[in-house]
Amino acid sequence: MTTHGFRRLHPGPLAEGLDAALSELAERDAVARLWARDHTLWSDDPTELADRLGWLEVADEVLAGGARLDEVAARAVADGFTHVVVMGMGGSSLFPEVLARTFGPVDGALELVVLDSTDPAAVARVAAHVPPEATLFLASSKSGGTIETRSHLEFFWEHVGRPEQFAVVTDPGSDLGALARERGFREVFENRADIGGRYSALSFFGLVPAALAGAGWRDLAGAAVAAAPSLHDHDPAVNAGLRLGALMAAGVRAGRDKLTIVLDPRIEAFGLWLEQLIAESTGKAGTGVVPVVGEPLGPADLYGPDRLFVSVGDVEHPVGLEVLADEGHPVAELAFGDLADLGAQVLVWEVATALCGALLGINPFDQPNVAEAKEATSAVLADGPAPLATPSLEEVLAQVRPGDYVAVMAYVDPEGPEAAELAERRIGLRDELKVATTFGLGPRFLHSTGQLHKGGPPTGVFIQVVGDDPVDAAIPGRSFSFSQLKHAQADGDLATLARHGLRATRTDLAALARHQGDA
Repeated sequence: MTTHGFRRLHPGPLAEGLDAALSELAERDAVARLWARDHTLWSDDPTELADRLGWLEVADEVLAGGARLDEVAARAVADGFTHVVVMGMGGSSLFPEVLARTFGPVDGALELVVLDSTDPAAVARVAAHVPPEATLFLASSKSGGTIETRSHLEFFWEHVGRPEQFAVVTDPGSDLGALARERGFREVFENRADIGGRYSALSFFGLVPAALAGAGWRDLAGAAVAAAPSLHDHDPAVNAGLRLGALMAAGVRAGRDKLTIVLDPRIEAFGLWLEQLIAESTGKAGTGVVPVVGEPLGPADLYGPDRLFVSVGDVEHPVGLEVLADEGHPVAELAFGDLADLGAQVLVWEVATALCGALLGINPFDQPNVAEAKEATSAVLADGPAPLATPSLEEVLAQVRPGDYVAVMAYVDPEGPEAAELAERRIGLRDELKVATTFGLGPRFLHSTGQLHKGGPPTGVFIQVVGDDPVDAAIPGRSFSFSQLKHAQADGDLATLARHGLRATRTDLAALARHQGDA
């Protein structure tokens, strides 16, 4: 048995829909067309399709040229580096974050730290944690112009300023690559350009950090390569990506669009990457899969008929899954081997998401609504904040209906006490309202679930919390600070949600505590 296939499947009320979805994919010859990079599987228009399928074979390619990654990692250790800070957003940061949390510090390698927050306390925390003379700063951006990443880069460049301590991963021809060469950075890794950010885990964006951190990058890539033949198979009993993609789409079609993912404790952080892959790929044109991660299993009566449960590996509540299946919820259980099997899981879920997109009639490789929040942020930075009139927390929560989901969006330090408390209060909202809940850290989620929030089904209820910044940090070369950037991103996102007519409010921890009877 492979370590990435289905261990058990209880489709329950989705049985007929799953069969229909699989039949449709077979009639469309979807598996063969996917691997042939046939963009017409999704649309006759090749825009952001024909040039977004390089992920299918990138693991082989990186392995073939892998001597460079090994050499760069060995030289970094030999030169006395002890830490590497990855400065990126979304697809450039989430898989490195998974690696850092899953593998932890590895003897004889660099400790991997990921910075994807504009909260000034988060920036200061990273600056205080890493030794300034023994840290490699890796700026990671496909476009090369990501405002958060460029701000982080200029901050550390001013504080350290030694080009041999800086490297970049980017696409060919980007301004970031040009800047790195101009300043004489240690390394410039140019990724193949036909890979979108959220499909880039097995490219340089994920594997360069893996190599530097000693996270077994060859094993990760090798696991994906080993899984690929099964993912070419037309038999859903063999092809886990085919069966999973059909199951996800069948869930959406039946109103079970809340894909609740339960993960083996060893790979709990993998949910961050899955959340972006699924939400940003499918959440558009008014449809989409709503990934629910980090929500521990509870009693069956908490869940409505909008749920689909998928577990990966040995989960902490196996009895809970059996109970949910017995109660009539669709439940799928995927096998998981050792930590290297993350590479196989990446490819399985990428294939599943791409095929799900074909069934939903959307392009799983574009992100049409992400630019809205970026433009709104730019407007706030240029013109100052506009008055934001939002309903109260109680008014918004009173509008929650069965089939909705509540998204808690926190612009706070990811490692601070506010983030931990909000994550707990998110579970309290689930228990109270009996709807799916999500928890996102800003501005990270703008590059992840933000697409789903604006472009997906209009069933989200959005609760924004913006932390105060008693200490700020300047951004060299900018007319705004990190605190001003963070607040502009929060303002811009809230204004964009309001423009879409979505239910959203800004509140604080005290108001949430009062609502939940704790204050």
